[in-house]
Amino acid sequence: MNSNLPNIEQLRYPIGPFVSPGQPTSAQRKESIDEIRNMAQVWRAAVLPLTLEQLNTPYRPGGWNVKQVVHHLADNNMNAYLRFKRGLTEEAPEIPSYREELWAELSDYHEEPIETSLALLDSLNRRFAGLLVSLEEEQFNRTFISLMLGTMTLDTAIQRYNWHNRHHLAQITSLIERSGW
Repeated sequence: MNSNLPNIEQLRYPIGPFVSPGQPTSAQRKESIDEIRNMAQVWRAAVLPLTLEQLNTPYRPGGWNVKQVVHHLADNNMNAYLRFKRGLTEEAPEIPSYREELWAELSDYHEEPIETSLALLDSLNRRFAGLLVSLEEEQFNRTFISLMLGTMTLDTAIQRYNWHNRHHLAQITSLIERSGW
């Protein structure tokens, strides 16, 4: 067995689990918003050069293929955006989770081209960034209650949103690197 190969947990969490960096400064919040605004371009650069065979390759044994990850990102980001808006407009709303592993088995994850989800990510993230720059500082302290993660401020939700996107991007880019694509 080659000890230079990453283990399953390294393949699953190439940037490690989410750790909240705490209360961001205004400058850090601006960086997070810029990251959201530019996210689709980064994803496009990573996945559009891939062939159909490469897109259908799992990023790890037993994991989703690249195409499923791209479609998951669009679905998850839509859900995150809606959770965020509920946190802005309701008092500590309870936010249900969704069965992402079952969503990944639906036909759109297998048949729809990734360009559809990349276009969705681009529009969604531009809209999300536009909303974020319009908020007053105290609005970022509003909360929602995730049934899986507990009470979360909107600041933490932004940090988790960006981590989630970097997390999945690292899964794909590490696959590309390991495969020599």
